Amino acid sequence: MTSPPQTDQQAQKIREFLIDAYSDFNARRMEAVLARMQENVDWPNGLEGGRVQGRDGVRVYWKRQWSLIDPIFEPVKIDIDSNGKAKVRLHMIVRDLQGNLVRDATVHHIYTFRDGLIDHMEIV
Repeated sequence: MTSPPQTDQQAQKIREFLIDAYSDFNARRMEAVLARMQENVDWPNGLEGGRVQGRDGVRVYWKRQWSLIDPIFEPVKIDIDSNGKAKVRLHMIVRDLQGNLVRDATVHHIYTFRDGLIDHMEIV
């Protein structure tokens, strides 16, 4: 169940939480990002389609992803709705392992939280 933010200060904490998570992801500090997730997190497999379950599933997925491509996500805007979901607009840059540009685009991620940790993420 999602808890809506009660104040602008709580919404700002969610924004900072996500900005820090993307910073850790971009620096490949995998365990720091995984620690921000519920143990049984539900996560999209943006590389092959479908979903992965749990921190261990995300860990395996990211290791495979990073062995094939080098994605970087820079948050541009983070909106928190009345249900406590966070919608993040991102500038995504994907390079191959030789550094060649594969994709440069704007994407959106939507997060649902439970007990202060990421419970579910969607790619829109």
